[in-house]
Amino acid sequence: MTKKTGLFEVNIDLDSIMVIPEQTVKQRINSRTIDDASGIIIHQMTASGYRHRTIKDYEIIIRSFKKVHDVQYLSDITLNTIYGWLEQMHVSNQTKLTRLKALKSFLSKCFNNGWYETKFWQMVTVKVDKKVKKGADEKDIQILLSLLDLNTFIGLRDAVAILTMYKTGIRINTLGQLEEKHIDFNNMVINIDGAILKNHQFLKLPLDNQLLKLLRILIQQNQKIRNHYNEQNKCVFISTKGTSLNTKSTNNAISKQLTKYSKRFGLTNINAHALRRAYAKDLLNKGASVALISKALGHSDLGVTAQYLDLDVEEVATSLRDFL
Repeated sequence: MTKKTGLFEVNIDLDSIMVIPEQTVKQRINSRTIDDASGIIIHQMTASGYRHRTIKDYEIIIRSFKKVHDVQYLSDITLNTIYGWLEQMHVSNQTKLTRLKALKSFLSKCFNNGWYETKFWQMVTVKVDKKVKKGADEKDIQILLSLLDLNTFIGLRDAVAILTMYKTGIRINTLGQLEEKHIDFNNMVINIDGAILKNHQFLKLPLDNQLLKLLRILIQQNQKIRNHYNEQNKCVFISTKGTSLNTKSTNNAISKQLTKYSKRFGLTNINAHALRRAYAKDLLNKGASVALISKALGHSDLGVTAQYLDLDVEEVATSLRDFL
């Protein structure tokens, strides 16, 4: 029997005829504003656990780029506009490179979202003559420790902070966020959760007896001060009023103290970053591999670790001879 159809029914497979093409990548670029793209990417970064400071830096860079060229859409971002943005900056090449990296990272996230067909921005670069930063000299560290008055709270706190950075290599902002729960006195290790580390990965590092004893004493003194000011935090490094340090800043109270000591005692290379590099070099001198040192420092790139170690030609030749 022939199937009957109603007067207003169309017995045709329209889906095979009316194929609606997907919006092309070019159309998506032309129609998407930079503000819209930025909002989506920042939301993605927040969900992925990026630090507030990192996200803020992204916002500042994108806002600066838009202001210079008065651009509104992703399609307005071209090689010419990127080079023009770099050209108008009256800053060092290192600063230009830092800002360029942030813009490139933003554009790469746009590419991952399907808003660009190619990564045309990859060819843009800024030449920078890298100056290798030296690690702190162990003699200078010992001199500084000998000059601090450990019978005062500030002297004790700063000495323990210096030793903690020198013997664990943790960053200054991680130090500021360190809590008593991170220190395992029984197993003589420090367990740092990813929430306070730059790479967001768990890290376990050994502690020696000297540092553990000083940490116990400091924690006892901390509690006396907190009780006096009715503070409830459990931070290892606190202010003289019992409050936590400027936790996520690289310029917290400890960092400022190191700058002051460096000037007062004429120790030219005493700062948090120099202590971290000194830790890396000390591990190398004791026979640790670059891969192991990289893991201890929380680096995701061995190249960065190599820069920290500042190996000269003679050191490389001497070390390689053992493998011949």
